Amino acid sequence: MSDWLEHTVQIEVDAPIDLVWNLWSDLEQMPNWMKWIESVKVLEDDPKLSRWKLASGGFNFTWLSREIKLIPHQILQWESVDGLPNRGAIRFYDRGEQGSIVKMTVAYSAPGFLFQLMDKLFLGRIVESTLYADLERFRQYVLKAKGSR
Repeated sequence: MSDWLEHTVQIEVDAPIDLVWNLWSDLEQMPNWMKWIESVKVLEDDPKLSRWKLASGGFNFTWLSREIKLIPHQILQWESVDGLPNRGAIRFYDRGEQGSIVKMTVAYSAPGFLFQLMDKLFLGRIVESTLYADLERFRQYVLKAKGSR
């Protein structure tokens, strides 16, 4: 038995949408800014599929994810097709000279044993604060890339 939890966080990035999109859409670079993501490997025979590994606090989860919607500079949407059940979307908003906004929505089916260890509200706070910190690291990653151009 499991329950679905969903979280949405967003951040403004002082960089053009082209740069923000190009860095985020290179999925194999995700471990550079996503704390719990240990690895991402895009499958050579089907680039819409990627194998993910999450590791945190002794927990390890893997899943196969399928890109279900991709509109360059606007949205990257996915759902898992094997392993840890999850889905979500990253939305990108071009603010012109003001930079870009990155909005991440993630939903996942948490194994029931996690809810026996901690309540949903506590788990939700941990996940949301981690996702926001990931976006902060992404902002720094983008700014570093922008500075090296």
